[in-house]
Amino acid sequence: MSEPLWQPTDDRIRQSNMAAFMTHVAEQWGADVPDTDALYRFSITEREKFWQSVIGFAGITAETWEKTVLVDADSMPGARWFPDARLNFAENMLKRRGDGEALVFWGEDKVKRRLTHRELHDRVSVLSQALAGAGIKPGDRVTGYLPNMPETIAAMLAASSLGAVWSSCSPDFGISGVLDRFGQIEPKILFAADGYRYNARRHDCLAKTAEIAAGCPSIEKVVIVPYGDQDVSTEAVSQAVPGAVSWDDFTAGFTPGDIGFTQLPFEHPLYILFSSGTTGKPKCIVHSQGGALLKHASEQILHCDIHEGDRVFFFTTCGWMMWNWLASVVGWGATVLLYDGSPFSPDPNVLFDYADDEGMTLFGTSAKFIDAIAKAGIEPAKTHDLGALRMMCSTGSPLAPEGFDYVYAKVKADIHLVSFSGGTDIMGCFCGGDPTKPVWRGEIQAPMLGVAVDVFDANGKPLVGEKGELVCTKAFPSMPVGFWDDDDASRYHAAYFEAFPNVWTHGDYIEITGHGGFVIHGRSDATLNPGGVRIGTAEIYRQVEKLPEVIESIVIGQEWDNDVRIVLFVALKEGLELTDGLTRKIKDQVRANCTPRHVPAVVVQVADIPRTKSGKITELAVRDIVHGREVKNLDSLANPEALELYRDLEVLRA
Repeated sequence: MSEPLWQPTDDRIRQSNMAAFMTHVAEQWGADVPDTDALYRFSITEREKFWQSVIGFAGITAETWEKTVLVDADSMPGARWFPDARLNFAENMLKRRGDGEALVFWGEDKVKRRLTHRELHDRVSVLSQALAGAGIKPGDRVTGYLPNMPETIAAMLAASSLGAVWSSCSPDFGISGVLDRFGQIEPKILFAADGYRYNARRHDCLAKTAEIAAGCPSIEKVVIVPYGDQDVSTEAVSQAVPGAVSWDDFTAGFTPGDIGFTQLPFEHPLYILFSSGTTGKPKCIVHSQGGALLKHASEQILHCDIHEGDRVFFFTTCGWMMWNWLASVVGWGATVLLYDGSPFSPDPNVLFDYADDEGMTLFGTSAKFIDAIAKAGIEPAKTHDLGALRMMCSTGSPLAPEGFDYVYAKVKADIHLVSFSGGTDIMGCFCGGDPTKPVWRGEIQAPMLGVAVDVFDANGKPLVGEKGELVCTKAFPSMPVGFWDDDDASRYHAAYFEAFPNVWTHGDYIEITGHGGFVIHGRSDATLNPGGVRIGTAEIYRQVEKLPEVIESIVIGQEWDNDVRIVLFVALKEGLELTDGLTRKIKDQVRANCTPRHVPAVVVQVADIPRTKSGKITELAVRDIVHGREVKNLDSLANPEALELYRDLEVLRA
């Protein structure tokens, strides 16, 4: 396209946090940063100065920062940030005690609650005392088997206030999936909900919680959290989960007051996040409190232009790193809008109802949600006001160019649409939005400040305008502390640093555009390789899912005749069958808009597409099933039964 889909006005640019930050950097360091391209170069070449500026601009506090900013700057892994600092993550999240709303919660359309900053602080104060009374000390693990509700954030902050390490799974995880995660990290405390709502139905959690507690011997106490849609008695709790206590009983006898935040090193563990685990037990990725503060401050305040008083929403569960990302928003004085349940219950407009009712300023979701409402014919621009909404963010998978078209045509014309990409591995993004730049169709706008993003070929040479591996060539604060129970760091090194020495290789197949933005072509470990030519799966999805007959698709490379052939599985609209004519239409669509090498050799209709708990389709699991290999961790999948649709297919033997 010769014209961008959206361009910020001069006034909007001037009023952005990014513009104010450029002034801040110029005044602090005498740096020449007239635009974000110059600021990005400064953030990479002057990393120590840049991150100090983020600390000052965001108002991040510490007992002490000391003078040393970075040790072993050229080592990756091995670089250490602010080695002598002492601070506390929760203290930075709980600076405010006013009557402004900190958290708003919708459990579909049945449960609605609100907490002010004062109420959140008081709740954390009481819970912190209760945890200390239960013997929780720095480094102990506290876990949540919880929906995306206010008590989850309160429990995380209470644990953090003491220096404990928080980890969570959403209650749609099966028992073995939870034990595969929590069993590795040996928590002392488990918070679990009495139930949750999804698709207008209540789901009980107590029976599963009892089995999880029994299967994880390290758990000393189970605290049952009320979802708020029905009364569950203390007797019912103790009968269902032996030895468990209710939230009220756990906190009884403690009164709100000042919180004695434990001051901790910058690299002290804050979170343990988990990889998807579709190829084995999930990796336990340990993230630091300092890294989370700096990374989320730069992304949220600068790239997402979040101001005090904004109202920020992201559709997520507590099993996805976007929950951890969203929880940090409260630290900048914005209101966190929490939603738990189906995004289509009671109808597909519920999240836009939420946006209107709560004055949402940032709407975060997945590319799959945008595609789904587009295919369902939802037109929020006609049915909703969305007057406060300034930004819409998409992640989880690449947002297709047609998704960009849909947002500007059917959601809101004057909106900053941000597609971003990163991951659990860094608890943030490598590339995302820039409030001072235009939005181009199908492109992620810019690299994230402070992250030295590049694209390498197989020999480690930089590429521009060609597809290659997404890499990062310099250390940054939100790199993991390491993996849990990986004392020699061998698994950590193997995950990110084996391909290119001293360079982070992320596993995305990507290219840099002529506008300085990015296009993601899929995961590089799922990249197709017919005839030795690398093809990103996202290139095929973009074409196939344009067709009105196709609801969703998944593509793999099947080992065939000493080569690889492309196999495309399609889920079609209800009532449709994959005819020879539709197969030709699909192949012609791919051939006309990609290349002949992209055309699938085989197209197969399936009833369902397997996906992880965070909604990502699982190409590697499907590839293993097709090749007769074991999928080691079915509990990482939201719908593991769907894999059986791909096993021993006659059409793939001919």
